[in-house]
Amino acid sequence: MKRTATLITLLALAACGRAPSEVSGSYFNEAGALVDGGNFGNATMQNHQVMTGERGYVHNLSNRFANEVDTTVNFAFNSAQLDARARHILSEQAAWIRQFPEVTFRVYGHTDKVGSNAYNKRLGLARARAVVAFFASQGISTSRLEALVSFGETQPLIVTQGRERRNRRTVTEVSGFVQSHPVIMDGKYAQVIYREYIQSAVPKSDIALAKAIEDASGASSSGGGGE
Repeated sequence: MKRTATLITLLALAACGRAPSEVSGSYFNEAGALVDGGNFGNATMQNHQVMTGERGYVHNLSNRFANEVDTTVNFAFNSAQLDARARHILSEQAAWIRQFPEVTFRVYGHTDKVGSNAYNKRLGLARARAVVAFFASQGISTSRLEALVSFGETQPLIVTQGRERRNRRTVTEVSGFVQSHPVIMDGKYAQVIYREYIQSAVPKSDIALAKAIEDASGASSSGGGGE
């Protein structure tokens, strides 16, 4: 009885969400026209990630991305142009992204409070598009950018009505996995996330191991005999 109730609840939650195709679409679509905390009201995708265990791996990979590279670039006032500092940061992001062809990303655009909300919405989207264009120039397929999102002036880091560079920014985040990828379809999420750790744990070859044992044995036999 309890299992039946749980199944009905899950089906009801899924029915409330939109189909994934409504969210994934072209990266030129402004997915953040309505601010809802970054989840875009997509209950179906959230339920899928929770039930498959994918959500936990996305969270882990998001933390790695945020810890290993700077996820934010800033912009001059009323500009969507990438300066030298922004291009340097995005080059590091692109290098990280290329290591994980199974992973999708979102780019969030933000502005400061100067100007109308509608204008800042467009400016935030222009900044996000500039980042995606840079990623494309670095050989990253735009099909892996699940959505461009403009929050405009609605999520400032520094609360002020004036010009503030720290509010004029884009943020890149891990959003999920490429569902058609064979590794993901096999459910091997952990192998993706811990790839470098697994490779670093591979033992030395038998020859190298035998040589190390021989060296250690020789040092031991020649070092004793003191009175």
